[in-house]
Amino acid sequence: MELQPIQSKIYEIRGQRVMLDRDLAELYQVTTSALNQAVKRNIERFPPDFMFQLTDAETENWKSQIVITNSITMGLRRNPYAFTEQGVSMLSAVLKSSVAIQVSIAIMRAFVAMRNYITTTTTVTASWPKFGRNWRYWSGGRRQCRGGQRSVGRYAQGA
Repeated sequence: MELQPIQSKIYEIRGQRVMLDRDLAELYQVTTSALNQAVKRNIERFPPDFMFQLTDAETENWKSQIVITNSITMGLRRNPYAFTEQGVSMLSAVLKSSVAIQVSIAIMRAFVAMRNYITTTTTVTASWPKFGRNWRYWSGGRRQCRGGQRSVGRYAQGA
């Protein structure tokens, strides 16, 4: 299963990366109501840090950020449930199908890939100002490390 389509369904809500019940139901190949019924039958497995229901304001904000067709809007009778990474992991135990297991594995990989990307991007971005402080350009296109430790001007110019 491709990670990109899954990653496009991961949203940040309340400072957490989550997936919505309707997107999960589509991936698990069940109806949203079937997914939610399975969760309600096993509600003790879904504490508030695993799953929460969006508020009216959060639902309106979510709808304004994505392209909603009329048919999707008309089918939205209540605010969707949002599942954190741990909640998604718990869904595979609740749904108990081979499809659910495979989809859960792919979703976990998508969450990990996003976390790794964010960590790498943050690390590179945090290192950039440090790089800028330690290197400076001198007249004549010559660069030298602060403190005169190593001259790289000749090599940087390809000479």
